[in-house]
Amino acid sequence: MKRFRNLSWPYVAAGLYVVLLLVMLLLGIDFGQRLARETGSFAVNMIVFVPCMFILIGLLDAWVPKEWIQKHIGDGSGFRGGFYVVLLAMLQGGPLYGAFPTAYLLWTKGCSMRNIFLFLGAFSSLKIPMIMFEVKFLGWQFTLVRALVSLPVFVVIAEIMVACARRGGLQMSGPERDQNTSCSIT
Repeated sequence: MKRFRNLSWPYVAAGLYVVLLLVMLLLGIDFGQRLARETGSFAVNMIVFVPCMFILIGLLDAWVPKEWIQKHIGDGSGFRGGFYVVLLAMLQGGPLYGAFPTAYLLWTKGCSMRNIFLFLGAFSSLKIPMIMFEVKFLGWQFTLVRALVSLPVFVVIAEIMVACARRGGLQMSGPERDQNTSCSIT
């Protein structure tokens, strides 16, 4: 029994997935063939996208000074800080999992918790490529109304999340105070 506790369950789950996929392929099950194609497509996407994403995040880390982040989108930045993070979110591309390393970088440089939540919300639905796609298929009127309704909702949600986090005792200690750059619950 002790041996099972030492297993790394994510690796066990991945191994089980591969075994089941191979069995379905060997048996000629159509679902297994479609699943293998989708898994391969996703793997290629990750191999191409992730290195490019980390190169761009590294450039952002090197080129944008910590003082600029703290001054313009840190605590007390107000409306201007929200505008900057929404603009940054709109200019980025890629899937949502690409926003989390950027949000982490912003946090390590001193971005406020409110602006991080606002960045993630805006990234999820206000990216320029996504807006262009929406305009093409749904029209500019729909896109404009959806964007104008979504943005205030993201602001309200960010404020609620910050209030709940602080009420629950979560404090995002700044990198200058905590070298291991993790959220500390007090």
